[in-house]
Order: sequence, then C-alpha cells, then structure tokens
Amino acid sequence: MRKTFYQKACSLCRQAGFVVGVLTLAVVVAGCQTGSSGLAVTSPQVANSLQAGIPEATVATAPKAIIPEMFILREGDTLKISFPGSANLDTTQQIRRDGKISLPLVGEVKAAGLTPIELRKALMDLYAPQISTKEVNVEVQNSLFPVYITGAVLRPGRILSDHPITALEAIMEAGGFDYTRANLKGVVVIRQEGNKTKNYTLNLKLAMEGKLSEPFYMKPADIIYVPERFSWF
Repeated sequence: MRKTFYQKACSLCRQAGFVVGVLTLAVVVAGCQTGSSGLAVTSPQVANSLQAGIPEATVATAPKAIIPEMFILREGDTLKISFPGSANLDTTQQIRRDGKISLPLVGEVKAAGLTPIELRKALMDLYAPQISTKEVNVEVQNSLFPVYITGAVLRPGRILSDHPITALEAIMEAGGFDYTRANLKGVVVIRQEGNKTKNYTLNLKLAMEGKLSEPFYMKPADIIYVPERFSWF
C-alpha cells in the first residue's frame, strides 16, 4: 500500500515537473518575441522583420521626405495653376519680369518672391467669392536656376537646373569629385542671404559611403567649394 502511494506520488511529481517545464519554455518564447531588450516590439517594420527572420539590427526606417527650401518663385518660372472645382479656370503661366502673372477673373497677381504654398493661399483668398470649391493647386513646371561648383571636381563651372537639386547631385553634374585631391568631409556651400554671405560645411563622405544623411538642397546662385585634402607632400 505504501509502495503504491509512493509510486503515485512520484508520478504526480514528474507530471508537475513537465508542466513547469512547459510553462518555463512558454515564458522564454514570449520573452524572445519581445526583442532582446525585453520590451514589446511596437514598430511594424521590426515586427515584420522578426517574422521574416531578419535580424532587428538590419531594419532601417526610411528617412522623412525633405521639402526643398529653394522654391521661392522667380521671374521666368512656369506655373501650372488648376482649380479642381472649376476646370475652365485652369491655366499655365510664366512669371513675367515684373514678377506678376495674369489670371482669369482676378487679373494681375504678384507671384515672384512667394513660395508655391504662399501663392496658393493668396489665390484661394482672391478666388473665394468666385468659385464654389475652395481649392487651388499651384505646381512649378519649370524653374531654371544656376549653381556654381569649384575646387576639387572634374569639371568646375556653372550648371543649370530646372528641378530641386542637392549639393551632391550638383557635384555629380560637374563630373564628380577629383578623388585624388578632394576632401569630401569639408565641402562648403556659399550662399547669399539678404545682405549677408553664409557658409555651410557639409560632410558628403557619409552619403558616398551609403550612410543615412540629410540632403542639402541648393538655392539659386549657390557656390559649392570642394576643398583639397591637406597633405605634407
């Protein structure tokens, strides 16, 4: 009788041990699903990568879109102005030398010196009594502007761009860096802002190595200087 009771007790202990083992394994698995830091994974990109078997360290979120600063409207820019609720008012205009455009119903409107968003707001105010749908779109179709590149590049000089362009892209338009001389970490953009000249130093080596870096957009008449590396010889 005692032996039978002892055997039953041992059997129950083994079953309890198995249950504890299962529970421990479940806790370990749950801990693995929360990431190496022990915190719950909240990023969809990371969660998807874990499900796909990709290490978390290899997941990189896309950088936020950068809105170029150079969209200050100037004489010669070509604008497409559309009215989603009144297509008969749609027009394509080039900003004249006096900085103005001529639009139906409202006449002469100053555009040079404004951003497209500022012009859009001004047109919405002007057309408010005229149109039922309070919506106006302003699109820059053509905006030709110069950028000057000098220093350790293959083809120094002036380039003309009709679209937003970064410092790195402008240098590529000039033939790219002269890698035997160029200091990619100390590229200087010289910019006239009002009555002042400002210098911006860029480390373009990061971008050339494929590392995440914020693009620097050009403004009209910017000068890019690529210095030479310092050498004792």
